[in-house]
Amino acid sequence: MVVLHPSEVFLLEWKSIYRGGAARLPDSAWPVIAESAQAVERILAKGEPVYGINTGFGKLASVRISDGDLETLQRNIVLSHAAGTGEPSPVPVIRLMMALKLASLAQGASGVRVETVKLIEALLVQGLTPVVPCQGSVGASGDLAPLAHMAAAMIGVGEIFVDGVRLPAAKALAEAGLAPLVLGPKEGLALLNGTQFSTANALAGLFGAELLFQSALVTGALSTEAAKGSDTPFDPRIHRLRRHVGQMETAAALRELMAGSAIRASHLKQDERVQDPYCLRCQPQVMGAALDILRQAATTLANEANGVSDNPLIFVDTDEALSGGNFHAEPVAFAADIIALAVCEIGSIAERRIAMLVDPALSGLPAFLTPKPGLNSGFMIPQVTAAALVSENKQKAYPASVDSIPTSANQEDHVSMAAHGARRLLAMVDSATAIIGIELLAAVQGCDFHAPLKSSPVLEAVRALVRKQVPYLSDDRHFHPDMEAANHLVRSGAVIAATSDLPGLS
Repeated sequence: MVVLHPSEVFLLEWKSIYRGGAARLPDSAWPVIAESAQAVERILAKGEPVYGINTGFGKLASVRISDGDLETLQRNIVLSHAAGTGEPSPVPVIRLMMALKLASLAQGASGVRVETVKLIEALLVQGLTPVVPCQGSVGASGDLAPLAHMAAAMIGVGEIFVDGVRLPAAKALAEAGLAPLVLGPKEGLALLNGTQFSTANALAGLFGAELLFQSALVTGALSTEAAKGSDTPFDPRIHRLRRHVGQMETAAALRELMAGSAIRASHLKQDERVQDPYCLRCQPQVMGAALDILRQAATTLANEANGVSDNPLIFVDTDEALSGGNFHAEPVAFAADIIALAVCEIGSIAERRIAMLVDPALSGLPAFLTPKPGLNSGFMIPQVTAAALVSENKQKAYPASVDSIPTSANQEDHVSMAAHGARRLLAMVDSATAIIGIELLAAVQGCDFHAPLKSSPVLEAVRALVRKQVPYLSDDRHFHPDMEAANHLVRSGAVIAATSDLPGLS
């Protein structure tokens, strides 16, 4: 159970929720929420038109709504805006989205009532997840369609996942002992406005990218060992001169991973090669740059996750509703694009290491890492698969944030495209993870050719982990199960768990 202290939630806590943890608010949040709702009542009592409270929305903001229709106004915005399409978003992403919305509303700037926020909390605690189509947000004026599907479930419309089963929302609420919500003034708009869908997807991509980065350090070190590469390029004196923190930390991690290797010690002298290929030698520069920009994206997303991004915002000290543009998801869009670049490059340089290992002219190993090349194809086609995945990720890595298209009759004339910029990240991470899985198999196979010499104790632990599930490839066999097993070792975190501490986002 994660307690969401408003504006003070750490990335590790968001990660815990994404990976299945429940979330609730601290007791101190409820008086703040109640005061915000009371401020809305005081604002309405003034009788003045206030956007989103007693007016229409978007281009219809000039239309004044009578007091008797305010509940209908909020219900209508939810129903009309629940217009998403595509496959349902992953349950972990939507749970994270709900937790982000919960933490935002708890800051007392949105004007929602306690019972509204308590319903979101109850859905999270009881494991009820609204079915939210993955497409339909342009990342400005909030993630309107995805958040509307969440809000629709709260009023008993649409569907809810319960233990993996899709149920009508009204039925799911009833079986959980929860009553559908009747929305008060401002509440529909407060639920719909915000960047929580884009931010949840971007955070999911960030968490996947961190695991990918750390796993690629391990497989990169193994590939260096398999190719009998030098660790001289990882000397700290080189990296201190360039001053990039990520580069220095990456070089240090690679040195630590390879420390004590008998394979490395075997060619410290009389090695004819003067320099290794870039895919080995420049790992600190490439991977370190990826680490630096992932940390930059993490800072942006941590701020976004702890912020308030709906509109208008309620200021209880002056009883004002101020209309602005915090819903514009440009920071999230930029962060998603940065993460995409890092994921693409991590996979790209890993594929080059695989290609180097299967080429006897570059690696000094048997062609395609098979003891009987010709009769056997060995790792020939897994490298092709890795190349295909790299190219797919290159196509997906084109920045989403440079695009815009006007909506709402040109009232919303510049949008961020953060939602689909963030939504592509999980697919990119999956592809890059598969590349790292292939490299894991290839590097372990390459090291096998150096027996009886062993690598470092840390890398030998990784090799043992792999060989428990995937035997040495002496002759061709059905390769797909081997790749799936390696992919699972990377995805599950088992590869990095077998090593010492590796650089991460914090």
